[in-house]
Amino acid sequence: MLFRTGALSVLLSLLLIPAYAQTNTTDQTNNTSSQPIANLVLPKEASPETQQMNAAVMNALPFANREDYDLAKRGFVGTSPDLTITNAAGQVVWSLKSYAFLTTDKVPDTVNPSLWRQAQINMNNGLYKVTDRVYQVRGYDLSNMDIIEGDTGLIIIDPLVSKETARAALELYYQNRPKKPIVAVIYTHSHVDHYGGVKGVITEEEVKAGKVMVLAPEGFLEHAISENVYAGNAMSRRAIYMYGAFLPKGEKGQVDGALGKTTSLGEITLIPPTETVKKTGEKRTIDGVEIEFLMAPNTEAPAEMIMYFPQFKALCIAEDANHTMHNIYTLRGAEVRDAAAWWKALNDAIELFGQRAEVVFSQHTWPVWGQAELINFLEKQRDLYKYIHDQTLHLINQGHTLTEVGNLLTLPPSLANEWFNRGYYGSVSHNAKAIYQYYLGWYNSNPASLNQLSPVESGKRYVEFMGGSAAVIAKAQAYYKKGDYRWVAEVMNHVVFAEPNNKEARALQADALEQLGYQSENATWRNEYLMAAFELRNGKPKTTLSTVSVDTIKAMPISMYLDYMGICLDGKKAAGKKIKLNLNFTDTKERYALILQNSVLIYTENKQFPDADATLNLTRDTFNDLTLKRKTHDKAIDDGSIKISGQREKMTELMSLIDDFPLMFNIVTPN
Repeated sequence: MLFRTGALSVLLSLLLIPAYAQTNTTDQTNNTSSQPIANLVLPKEASPETQQMNAAVMNALPFANREDYDLAKRGFVGTSPDLTITNAAGQVVWSLKSYAFLTTDKVPDTVNPSLWRQAQINMNNGLYKVTDRVYQVRGYDLSNMDIIEGDTGLIIIDPLVSKETARAALELYYQNRPKKPIVAVIYTHSHVDHYGGVKGVITEEEVKAGKVMVLAPEGFLEHAISENVYAGNAMSRRAIYMYGAFLPKGEKGQVDGALGKTTSLGEITLIPPTETVKKTGEKRTIDGVEIEFLMAPNTEAPAEMIMYFPQFKALCIAEDANHTMHNIYTLRGAEVRDAAAWWKALNDAIELFGQRAEVVFSQHTWPVWGQAELINFLEKQRDLYKYIHDQTLHLINQGHTLTEVGNLLTLPPSLANEWFNRGYYGSVSHNAKAIYQYYLGWYNSNPASLNQLSPVESGKRYVEFMGGSAAVIAKAQAYYKKGDYRWVAEVMNHVVFAEPNNKEARALQADALEQLGYQSENATWRNEYLMAAFELRNGKPKTTLSTVSVDTIKAMPISMYLDYMGICLDGKKAAGKKIKLNLNFTDTKERYALILQNSVLIYTENKQFPDADATLNLTRDTFNDLTLKRKTHDKAIDDGSIKISGQREKMTELMSLIDDFPLMFNIVTPN
């Protein structure tokens, strides 16, 4: 069956494509490209109000404390001069050249000074010694790759996003350390930036031959594939906003990704784990290296684990503690994470390993050395998530709504004044709203919110109530001059949805959103605001994207394909239709019975209809080729890859009901 998987993991390959580029950039593996926009409307300067707000940040936070600048450089071994990584076709998949503007300590008016600080520190790149036999490559992708030296070989932890960057990171290590074979790869959790580059360091053949172990937490493969598939197309479009995919890199554009600069543009790969860790307290020895495991499911990822290395007194905290507040809810969209499970996992790590560890390192940002220092770091990260969790529920139980908790909740100074708790990636506001959603869902219990009009219909009525678009724009301009950008953005949103072609309204909303972006300490909020301003002024960037990763397709169970196929089914077109198909995989011996009825697609494993309209016999490889669009159904039937008995037209009819979701749907204007 042919349909697209909307895996966010592959969307991330967009994130280095600049919209203003004068050349067409194409990623052979993921088949992505972007086209420049003619007559691009350029960003504006920071308003006096924004300049004043950003100047106030300098006085509010302890900028004289530059300890993190030193920590991020500690243990530096070496890097590649003029760091640029290319793929087999010679296309750049990773480079820090476009971030050269960050070398100055003079903070521009268009960037929040706190975010500028984080962006500068994230420019550190190369091979770093964490402690004896523990090394880390940072600044070669959004995430870090750890290298543990065993007795005879190397253990790789989290091989980055892309095959190309992982290979370059390993080559950097080999340039500076003895060239030992890799004996194991460990995935700490199920997000793509922690496994996507695996084929840059090992091969499937080495794994199949038993030369390399691939170890992951229980549930890794299921979540690595499923988390971003079912709503993946929407997540992919939204991620363009969250990461500022089409923004120029610069003082008025994308400056950082909070956890790192951005994500690489290379090939996303996946080798399934050969072994899994299932419970806290489990211990393993790999090539002479002892590891103690702490399971941390449903924290930063659905499948995640923390590791302690007693020989080295080193604690790998995965992504549960970072030099930034993380997301309880990610703006690209995903299931809300469990803030209570998160703080409890950190507390368990402190209790189990805190008194034994001398260094803690994570899969983003930089390590913390010293027992007292790392305990302080872990405790305050723990207390950060517990405070937001508990105080959100405190406000909820006082009757406050989702929007209100986002506006009311602030951190106490003891937490807020720690640089590693600043909201560069997550924020107090959207994390508090996430916890509200986790416990109570979207409804605020006010019936006025129960069955609201769509944005277009409500927008038209708001504009009518307020005296027409000209009057609304005039009033909003007055508020803009006062620096009340949040209100201008909200009001102009009604006008834009009522009159999407109103250039004056679009321009004013873009101006307001841009100033909010310039003021934002949060990298993802900045990107959201600036991407919205960009599209309001210039329209949607043109891009072609296949969201299918070859390795994801190969690892994906057929049942998940069929689940997603049901999601892609156009229920209205399917009304009144009834189709029965048998699907048989001749190599894997899997059998499925599919029935379309009542506008839903039902499948049953290990079943066949005796009265099926058609029976399809094919191999899993053929199925993969269809999904990857290497071959059409008709071609596969004609060349014998699919052997079909019964009514071929019934299969054609079913496939005509399957939608191919457009990636670039509208966000800040009506669809």
